[in-house]
Amino acid sequence: MELRVKRFESGIDNGVWDDFVASAMNATFLFKRSFMDYHKDRFQDHSVMVFDEKDALLACLPANQKGTDEVVSHQGLTYGGFMMKKEAKLPVQMEVFKSVLRYYHEAGVKQLTYKHFPRFYNTFQTDEIEYCLFLAGASLFRRDTAIAVDYHCRIPYAGNIRREARKAEKNGVMIRESDDFKGFWKQVLEPNLEARFGVKPVHSLEEISRLKEAFNKEIRLFVAVDTNEQVLAGTVMFETPTVAHSQYISATDEGRREGALNLLFIKLLDEYFAEQRFFDFGTANEDGGKSVNPGLLAWKERMGGRTYSHDFYRIETQSYQLL
Repeated sequence: MELRVKRFESGIDNGVWDDFVASAMNATFLFKRSFMDYHKDRFQDHSVMVFDEKDALLACLPANQKGTDEVVSHQGLTYGGFMMKKEAKLPVQMEVFKSVLRYYHEAGVKQLTYKHFPRFYNTFQTDEIEYCLFLAGASLFRRDTAIAVDYHCRIPYAGNIRREARKAEKNGVMIRESDDFKGFWKQVLEPNLEARFGVKPVHSLEEISRLKEAFNKEIRLFVAVDTNEQVLAGTVMFETPTVAHSQYISATDEGRREGALNLLFIKLLDEYFAEQRFFDFGTANEDGGKSVNPGLLAWKERMGGRTYSHDFYRIETQSYQLL
């Protein structure tokens, strides 16, 4: 099988790329160009598209150049990895993988760093790419813990989750969807992250506002408010074909005392996203995946979450010869 690998060209390939994202077996809106490009000034794009002999698009790989001899899929996204045509079976995916490694090798790239998405993001629960990684001698150098609820085999809430939620409800705490990203960012999220961890959100208010405008249905803010309409807690949800993902989780001191987060997430799990396949709480990791935050992990597990692997690989591009 002779495949053609083409480097993505901004302004020329955007439409073809985005159409493919909408139909691929394992793509999410994070791979749409309007999402990837919100921070394009920080990363040199080196994404590729793979076509078959009839010039039909088989696969896309979102990626960026890092230095002179490394490509990352993708440094600016939570995860990267190949998007494949739904009809692409193992032999085709092996050829795609081989062709892309060879392309990068011939372009002077020595290493591909591959941020594989947790498998529950795949609309087809299959492992063809894992086999390709094995054949190419990929080395696993990091494994994060993605904590998620599987709605097909759900685990009951544990500990004081329901009791705290009932307390919040009794005290008049209400859950609602909101468009006030500025209020949540400036009054809850940024002050909380600065006070507790000395960090800022990955997305600035301006960035998340632009993304919300571009992906109004996929990006949603939910908040817990008191009887005076003051925000006590909130989270930003990213919704994909199989997963409802909580991108930010934050509460004020009063919100934590009142049990507002527990009430918020019970409502999200049991009502707003109950028809989803998975609910992703994100990771509970510190130190590049080498340790977990015990308190954060315990809370996510009490909410019914369990651990899935979010793996990071290094692949020598010359190993295309092994496939």
